[in-house]
Amino acid sequence: MNKCNVCHDAYQISIADAPADEARLDEVAARGRHVMPFALEQTRHIFTKTPQGGIQQVIVIDKANTAQIALIQTHLSKIAAEFSRGDFSDPAKIHGDTMPGLATLRTAKPLQLKVAYQTLADGAQITYTSDHAELVAAVHQWFAAQLSDHARHAQAGHAHHH
Repeated sequence: MNKCNVCHDAYQISIADAPADEARLDEVAARGRHVMPFALEQTRHIFTKTPQGGIQQVIVIDKANTAQIALIQTHLSKIAAEFSRGDFSDPAKIHGDTMPGLATLRTAKPLQLKVAYQTLADGAQITYTSDHAELVAAVHQWFAAQLSDHARHAQAGHAHHH
């Protein structure tokens, strides 16, 4: 990869990771309330890009909030099963059908994109892995779009792969 591509890729990521404007953040939060059963204000979304895809976590802010933890676990378990079947309709309802990365993720053949659900003490996570560069790139684009659209309730994670 030449230096121009590296600079271009870094520029694309920094632009994509910028928070959406206030009207867009309000719109996404309102739509999210109809799709996600947990309270955005009581939770944090963490999106960690990895070389093989990424890890999406939703955790509670107050670790004693067992009701929200149960809602997070139920929802992430449900969408992980849907994503495994190529059904990304829930994110489309929140972010729109033109959400970056979504079209490519929907075209993944069985087993090209592995989607694994895991409970956490304070929420749950979904791990996305693929050996296909275009699907890894799509996961990264999708995560960047979610970070932008959920800016008030989301943060980028940091993979531990030095």
